[in-house]
Amino acid sequence: MPIKIPDHLPARHILEAEGLVVMSEADAVRQDIRPLRIGLLNLMPNKINTEAQLARLFGATPLQIELTLVRMSEHVPRNTSADHMAAFYRPWSDVREERFDGFVVTGAPVERLAFEEVGYWAELQRIFDWTQTHVHRALMICWAAQAALYHFHGVPKHALERKAFGVFRHRNLAPASPYLRGFSDDFVIPVSRWTEVRREDLGDAGLSVLIDSEETGLCLLSDPARRMLHMFNHLEYDTGTLKEEYLRDGAGPLPANYFRNDDPAAPPVNGWRSHGHLLFGNWINEIYQTTPFDPAAIGRQVVNSATT
Repeated sequence: MPIKIPDHLPARHILEAEGLVVMSEADAVRQDIRPLRIGLLNLMPNKINTEAQLARLFGATPLQIELTLVRMSEHVPRNTSADHMAAFYRPWSDVREERFDGFVVTGAPVERLAFEEVGYWAELQRIFDWTQTHVHRALMICWAAQAALYHFHGVPKHALERKAFGVFRHRNLAPASPYLRGFSDDFVIPVSRWTEVRREDLGDAGLSVLIDSEETGLCLLSDPARRMLHMFNHLEYDTGTLKEEYLRDGAGPLPANYFRNDDPAAPPVNGWRSHGHLLFGNWINEIYQTTPFDPAAIGRQVVNSATT
């Protein structure tokens, strides 16, 4: 099934060129079907790239998805044009009375700041609380996952001696989880962060570790009581995203296990694409299987699904 995104969003042309079916807003209105409403609070500096990466994964699922781009109400991004933000993004203050089947919050380039030092921290805390009453299932990525764990459970983040940067092998610790259907026992995932969450800090908060890495630690946690997944790494990344970050940061240390023979002139190989599609497809499927047909009931029902 196609994904419904704004007609003139730059991601539309990227996805159409890749052969993904993208539905026009006019065509979507004519279909007698309730699409899954997915909200994306995009805190990444390169918002256009992130839009395309996530829309690609949502659009590959067999369900009709209506994607709503959301921004902080009280923060003006510095790396994306005001025209783009005004044309395609709605401030959270405008959507806070609406309900979403799924809601994604991305990472942000503020991870080395204390959470309380982030300029939009107070509003983000309100958004986290809002997901518990107006969102069926939420997915937090990278810094947003750390921030949500800190907000809800007091789990701290820890600075790393050096950036965890590259493509690292990971382990499937919960093959029976509905979120990991089809996953291999061992696979690679891009990692790009200066901080980490540690297993010993999780305590008895009811969090389940689904994926981890011997080299880079925790990767994916489930918080079933809050209907949340916390992904610290980046299965949504394009093949060239780590290269762009490497060049952006002044060509510092090479991303590990990424360039052929560690030669930055050689094209990287994408070994994670299929697992990215699996994770997002499984997450969408869990939403579809459990979300109320009546959107007004979202956030008010008891969820009867797997604990992990």
